[in-house]
Amino acid sequence: MRIMDRLQPLGLLGMRIALGVIMIAHGFPKVFGGMHNVVGMISSLGLPWWSAYLSAWAEFFGGILILAGLFTRIAALAILIDMVVAIAKVHWQHGLTGEGNYQFPMALAALSLGLMTLGAGPFALDRLIRGPRWGKSKSE
Repeated sequence: MRIMDRLQPLGLLGMRIALGVIMIAHGFPKVFGGMHNVVGMISSLGLPWWSAYLSAWAEFFGGILILAGLFTRIAALAILIDMVVAIAKVHWQHGLTGEGNYQFPMALAALSLGLMTLGAGPFALDRLIRGPRWGKSKSE
């Protein structure tokens, strides 16, 4: 299946586009106009008010970084943490299939974990900045 290995860069690009676009769409209204609502909601969950800013920034700016393939692993970690907290504090009680379930944040967390461990791939600003060998082992 060597031919499938050659398609890995396209898979990583697809993961980045999907995760980046979704996170930008979710973070934009929070960062630009809805922070007071987010602060209230986060505070009602028993979390510190300032963590609302971390969540909104992780979603919006993390999505931009993921889409561009810049600081991908760090941005993916921030989104992963955001999704794990969302699952634990908001969605878990609704189950896997109920209304308000955790299917969607779990899928976003899985995409984040994949990008965090695999990196952005060759079609990314990370690659342009750090060079083609960055992140590879010496045996590759």
